[in-house]
Amino acid sequence: MAVRTEVPAQTVTIEPPVAREIEQIALDLLPVAGGRVDDPAWVAAAREAWEQLPAPARTAIRRFRRDSGTTGALVINGLPLGPGEVPDTPMVEGSVQRTATVPAAVLMMVATGLGDPAAFRPEKSGALVQDVVPVPGKEEFQGNAGSVLLSFHVENAFHPHRPDFVMLSCLRADHEAVAGLRTACIRQVFGLLSGPARETLFRAEFVTEPPPSFGAVEGDATPHAVLTGAVDDPDIKIDFSATKPLTERAREAMDELQKLFADNAHTHYLKPGSMAIVDNRVTVHGRTAFQPRYDGKDRWLQRTFSLADFRASRAHRTADGYVLD
Repeated sequence: MAVRTEVPAQTVTIEPPVAREIEQIALDLLPVAGGRVDDPAWVAAAREAWEQLPAPARTAIRRFRRDSGTTGALVINGLPLGPGEVPDTPMVEGSVQRTATVPAAVLMMVATGLGDPAAFRPEKSGALVQDVVPVPGKEEFQGNAGSVLLSFHVENAFHPHRPDFVMLSCLRADHEAVAGLRTACIRQVFGLLSGPARETLFRAEFVTEPPPSFGAVEGDATPHAVLTGAVDDPDIKIDFSATKPLTERAREAMDELQKLFADNAHTHYLKPGSMAIVDNRVTVHGRTAFQPRYDGKDRWLQRTFSLADFRASRAHRTADGYVLD
């Protein structure tokens, strides 16, 4: 077997022969469209390259797309990082990856397998592949540049077309290997909620502001429900640092939900060559605290988003591109 799937840990291990196949496909992508990751021609080539990936890898990702399970997260280990040494970890705010690399190519191929890659213009200048790195002076920041405990959130919860999937690829772990990606799925805790909390979370008694990474962008002050959709398998829309309850019962329901997420969370310690895929429709994620050294060897993840129904966001995308305004 080239790919080993472990249940129920939602982990897939790519064996070295398959990793070498994936690396070669990624290397063939690098010169396309001058190696410009954000070029539509490069994205189109990544979509074609997805079909060339070894079948077991594609099957695992497609199964997750159809049913992300009770944890709503999948970790793939053993992915290639490409030849040579990983460069020093960037240390500047707004760092992105606009030049094709093997990790960026793998990220984008997976994004096209899950749907269509997407970015948001106010965040990280609309780059499709973004660096998640600690930035000096941003330690307390509730976002990708910080290093304190990052509270649970649905990615871009305030936006009407928030990502369906969030992908995080690890190029380098933190020095002490204590920075963990924390995930918690509403499917894990829905049956544990009290009746009053469950009922309240389905009511439009909450408002969510944009995260700090969007700068001064104004949010929609229209009240919304935290839980929507099927009453037995709802979607979730919440950011515990940006969602405000409008009533006392809403505050109590949020507190109950937050505690249940904390008590039932999974912590994933990503290693170089690991990629986490989070089903952003039903799963919140965050990060444990860590201590950066700012020596070029700090934790370095790369991130991209994917939309399963790309057409739904057409009015927000100029010239049918991949960046939402």
